[in-house]
Amino acid sequence: MNSPPETIPIQRYIGIDIHKDYLMIGGQNRHQEWTLRPRKVQVSRFRDWAEKNFQPGDAVVIETTGSVWDIYDIVAPLVSKTLVAHARKVRQIAEARVKTDKEDIKRLITLLIADIVPEVWVPPQHVRELRSLISFRWRLTKQITMSKNRLHSVVQRFNLNAPEGGLLTDTNKSWWEEQEFSDLTGFEVKQDLEIVKTLEGQKEAIDQKLAELSNTEPWASDMVYLMQIPGFGLIFSMVVLSAIGDISRFSNPKKLVGYAGLGAGVHDSGKKHQGKSITKEGRKELRWALVEAAWRAVGSDPYWKAQHKRLEKRMPRNKAIVAIARRMLVSIWHILTKRETYHHFDEETIAYKMLIWAQAIGEEGRQGLTRQQFAKYGLLRLGIGQDLERIVKGGGPRRIAPTEEVLALKPELAPPR
Repeated sequence: MNSPPETIPIQRYIGIDIHKDYLMIGGQNRHQEWTLRPRKVQVSRFRDWAEKNFQPGDAVVIETTGSVWDIYDIVAPLVSKTLVAHARKVRQIAEARVKTDKEDIKRLITLLIADIVPEVWVPPQHVRELRSLISFRWRLTKQITMSKNRLHSVVQRFNLNAPEGGLLTDTNKSWWEEQEFSDLTGFEVKQDLEIVKTLEGQKEAIDQKLAELSNTEPWASDMVYLMQIPGFGLIFSMVVLSAIGDISRFSNPKKLVGYAGLGAGVHDSGKKHQGKSITKEGRKELRWALVEAAWRAVGSDPYWKAQHKRLEKRMPRNKAIVAIARRMLVSIWHILTKRETYHHFDEETIAYKMLIWAQAIGEEGRQGLTRQQFAKYGLLRLGIGQDLERIVKGGGPRRIAPTEEVLALKPELAPPR
């Protein structure tokens, strides 16, 4: 939110309701008298309209929707104050039986004048771009899954004996060519195979871009802390960071848990106080990444495996994993806020995770460091592992670069004399 200059008092309170092809815009003064009658402005000509009609002294509220940030970026430099309202919370505060574009604008303006707009955080450009890239990856994954499901249904429909090792592995692609299908079925199969091949290539390119971003600022300084945590790899960590944005905006872990929709709902009525399932409000990709990471953690890490077993004694398995995800998110808040190392791992285990990260980002992403140097670089950024030069984690002896070798390349990590 940008603050109005003290010398320019707010003159107009303007609401913007975004639709697919047009914006509904209206403005009132503090006495709720129309100073800008509600009108439709086509999205294609909004920039020109905004530059001619908005002015310093305007306070503007925009309800969240898919293109809200494009509209926000046009409006914010032109006016004194710009807020983005949480659409669902606006409806809860100002629900009405009569719903028209004009009434929606009036409700937004009423909240703005009363200074009770349920605001959402305005993410900076680098956060928006990372979220957009991750959303693109999500859509590709859904399309790949749909094509794979169709191919599996063909196998079931024709009662085919599927080859060993998976239907879509490189070694079994020729198996599809050997099958006798009708012209149309064969055509559909060929299209789905092409879709899977093309989109998986695009997904790999996105993953490589995410890998490179993970070792560049502003992400790298937080990534090194997330990558220590069991269950967290490169993709999950980048999803979490894109969703959180700036950890300092959460004053306590409870607020972060609520933001992820992992907090338990409560029903209070009279003397009845009943806990409910999680709210599922907030960023769904953050919730997804945490649940997936929790499953990995309980399958590989002794600490989280023991926690999960204890929880399973008093709740269903899926609810137990959600509880683990919630506890992991609390740990993330402490780790990112306090810049702590993960205290359930020893230095050798963290070094092994740094090696995995080094392998994932590739030579270009490591910016001139070898895998062994990058692993030590990660340890030094965490303030640990200065004397560690060899680990046996992961199936055999592995070398970690000496501290002096890395400090020669990264002198900014050297302690002050």
